Amino acid sequence: MIYFLTVNYYSTHLLTKLVSSLPDSQNIDYTLVIVNNSPQDNSVNQLQGESIFIMNAEDNLGFGRACNLGIQWIYTQDTQAIIWIINPDAYLLDNNLDKLNLFFQSYPNISILGTIIYTSTNEVWFAGGIFKPRIGAILNQDLLKDPDTAYTPCDWVSGCSLIINLCKFPTCPAFDPAYFLYYEDVDFCRRYANQGHLVAVTKNFRVVHQPSSITNRNISLKIKHSTYGYLLTLEKYTNKDIQILRLTRLISYALILIAIKPQVAFGKISGVLIYWRRHLKQGVNESNHS
Repeated sequence: MIYFLTVNYYSTHLLTKLVSSLPDSQNIDYTLVIVNNSPQDNSVNQLQGESIFIMNAEDNLGFGRACNLGIQWIYTQDTQAIIWIINPDAYLLDNNLDKLNLFFQSYPNISILGTIIYTSTNEVWFAGGIFKPRIGAILNQDLLKDPDTAYTPCDWVSGCSLIINLCKFPTCPAFDPAYFLYYEDVDFCRRYANQGHLVAVTKNFRVVHQPSSITNRNISLKIKHSTYGYLLTLEKYTNKDIQILRLTRLISYALILIAIKPQVAFGKISGVLIYWRRHLKQGVNESNHS
């Protein structure tokens, strides 16, 4: 069984394109699970159908925690399922889902699979992620230039189009709820890769994404969440020297941007402050338990 999983946040108009790109459910068995992160948005209910299941979150949980709701529900339905997490502002270019089952039958060692992602102007937006912990670099790089390779192992794949081969997990996989938005996909991939799971990216399945069509509604908020997520990831997967170096560069750049791009600058500063508050709170909790 194939389950598509997407998170709605006032994006019903975008979801309609995703729904229209899915195959006729009479030809292949799949379900689209929509976690409604904007419970006041009743318009998403118009999408409810035989193969579409809508779950309402109590509030805006952020991307990872909302995905966890859907993943947990799917896991109770079928522990052997394939879960394709896809952004609401994305849609499939190919809807032959038979190929997806065949792919995992041919390459059953893959636990987490990313797909090639294009922009609406047919440019490659994502084709593989690289993480360099020694310098704290999290990079998006085209790893799919070899036409004869079905997939390429990589460090992380984008949560915009991320496929989980559920049968590879002895317990239900989950995103770290400490993240709200951005870099939870990097953490998800690195955490499970460190447990021995294979993370890979393929060009066999293609997705189109309209980058930041939702998050660009509020640039400062977008940068705040991105900055916090980046610092949290550095904390988990690099050393203190790299964390201090990157944090210093980040703050210095934010100060330079105040006069030029104040929204970006204040977003970065806000993200740093949220991270520091979390860090200080952890320190207090550890002291109380010692």
